[in-house]
Amino acid sequence: MKRLLLGAALIASPVCAAPADQVSQARLKVSIDRLVAFGTRHTLSSQADPRRGIGAARAWAESQLHDACGKDAAIVKPETTITGKRVPNPTRLIDVLAVQRGSERPDEVVIVEAHIDSMRSDVMDPIGDAPGANDDGSGTALVLEAARTMCHARFPSTVVYAVLSGEEQGLYGGKLLADYARSQHWTVKAVLNNDIVGNSRSSDGTVDDAHVRVFSEGPRADADAALTHAQRLYGGENDSPSRNLSRWLAGLASADPAGLSVRQVWRADRMGRGGDHLPFEEAGYPAVRLTVAVENYEAQHQTPRVENGHVYGDTPDRMDFAYLAKVTRLNVRALTALASAPLPPTASVDGAVKTFTTLHWDRVPGALSYAVWRRRTDAPGWEDKVLTTSATTALLDGVRADDWFFGVSAIAADGSASPIASALPGGGYGPVLAKP
Repeated sequence: MKRLLLGAALIASPVCAAPADQVSQARLKVSIDRLVAFGTRHTLSSQADPRRGIGAARAWAESQLHDACGKDAAIVKPETTITGKRVPNPTRLIDVLAVQRGSERPDEVVIVEAHIDSMRSDVMDPIGDAPGANDDGSGTALVLEAARTMCHARFPSTVVYAVLSGEEQGLYGGKLLADYARSQHWTVKAVLNNDIVGNSRSSDGTVDDAHVRVFSEGPRADADAALTHAQRLYGGENDSPSRNLSRWLAGLASADPAGLSVRQVWRADRMGRGGDHLPFEEAGYPAVRLTVAVENYEAQHQTPRVENGHVYGDTPDRMDFAYLAKVTRLNVRALTALASAPLPPTASVDGAVKTFTTLHWDRVPGALSYAVWRRRTDAPGWEDKVLTTSATTALLDGVRADDWFFGVSAIAADGSASPIASALPGGGYGPVLAKP
């Protein structure tokens, strides 16, 4: 396993680790307590009450982002009106963003997001208390803390701190932000969706405060018939940009022995469930979900109560704030590295019916050199860095492509490196191209 993670760890080294050192466990707890104090943050709750409901919570989050970033980020509030199975009447939906523009490549965007809305056992009850401490007060507190620690630094790429609404009613906030990213012509490098990231004890008593799960899609959600056919010919079912982002995060975590280990879960989300990263994947953007290693189902989507000796409810006393601080630090390290690194290149491979392999890739703005990687077709992670070059092509004499998958990462002058982009159909970070 150490060998499999070596390549990812080498390319994931952040340029600056200082922002992660500034993460405050105490501030995270203050944020959670304040979010719970709104009583409910249900998407269908009051938008006008200054003390209770989604409107008051959203206004508070906006004020926190403004205080954290000041003039270093613009507050933007994409808005729409939604109706649906869990939204019987037209309802105003607003996402709150702090957009910290990059100094060199502002159209390249890294997003850290969480949903602020909460729910009770009955998803259609907008009146009763729904504390939502962990789901997803934890993610919201993380986003705010990331803004506090990062907003006054400068990065080549843009960082977006996003507080979303409408997740529990149907992933509406994620779709709104994905649509907004497309309308702004953003090149989205990565989306880190943090949803339920603040507890370490499960409902069966299992404790795991050493891991965080990262979910990612395998086959691309935006794949068409042509891409599916190309992947049958050349491979790529396990090489979406989201899957390679997951591998990259695992490598980043392994480079910090004092932090968390990433447990990669190779599904788009938990069985039969979903989160706000899914609309981004459907739009073709690389996105992953971070969530706790073990979930407490008695403290998730539950009306606060005591029943048959069991305490139910998503309240702050069931959280592990030291664990939440570790997940926050991992996010900040990842955001710092991704915002500093160039975009992963779009690569292709030519090796059919040959005793050698040739790779080609596009030149990437901000990249001084490129690293070529390979892994066995049955290996979970990138194994070997074959070479580093300033060119945009590589000839691997004597390497038979049938036995390997190949990828390329882009490296900036300061050494910051992108995740690896697979030289396979659908493996690039740009629009889907069916032909390799």
